[in-house]
Amino acid sequence: MLAYRHAFHAGNHADVLKHLVLVQVLRHMNRKDKPYWVIDTHAGAGGYALHEVAAQKNAEYANGIERLWRCENPPEAVADYLAQIRAFNTSGALLYYPGSPAIAHQLMREQDKLRLFELHPSDHRVLDATFGSQPGVQVRCADGFVALKSLLPPQDRRAVVLLDPSYELKTDYAALRNTLSDALQRFAVGTYAVWYPVLQRRESHLLPQQLRRIAGQADWLDVRMQVCEPDASGFGLLGSGMFLVNPPWTLHDTLREVLPWLTGMLGQFKGAHFSLEQQAA
Repeated sequence: MLAYRHAFHAGNHADVLKHLVLVQVLRHMNRKDKPYWVIDTHAGAGGYALHEVAAQKNAEYANGIERLWRCENPPEAVADYLAQIRAFNTSGALLYYPGSPAIAHQLMREQDKLRLFELHPSDHRVLDATFGSQPGVQVRCADGFVALKSLLPPQDRRAVVLLDPSYELKTDYAALRNTLSDALQRFAVGTYAVWYPVLQRRESHLLPQQLRRIAGQADWLDVRMQVCEPDASGFGLLGSGMFLVNPPWTLHDTLREVLPWLTGMLGQFKGAHFSLEQQAA
């Protein structure tokens, strides 16, 4: 259960899509002075050195963040995302990739709160060493799916909940569905951002429609990008998606502008494509 380490995948195409969306969501939250919480149920180590052994093993960042690193005149939302990554690479060289906790911490204000959960003991130690003593931040070695219940509804009645399991276990799919359903009953007006993989697996194909049913009458947005073909065995991470419940009203139009460019930059085969669907009141 504790074999997954995000360090092997840091900065890949899935991270690019996930974190570009996260930056836009937090920018929107910052428009109001009222404080909010960011809750990350699967926070990982919080940041990753791309020159270390884990990241170098498959060098997935080479087909992700590295493809964008030197590009000129990217769309505004991509430029904003890249600015967050460059803040952790002040020498100009791409040496470090910040995870969701680092990006969230960088964008949040003094009045906002960050709640981080990670079960892997090694990653939790790194996460706690980096963020545990920061004002407004709490780090726990716990199952974020279970722990989320104790935080909803948050005191300030504003929150972004990032649900980002590894999906290496088939049980992650059911746990995610149950957690999101329960969370919406406890705190219906929160913004929930679910990352999911695009795989040649039945559970992966079914998940977006299942999430839509769970969202019910709430506003939702589903963005998906496929950049790879299946490998020789018919497997591999083909792409990824972000499913958001109660997304910022501006996000659809922002992504509609960005996705053709982003898919072109990250696509690894001629059939690379994206989809963008929403339900809005």
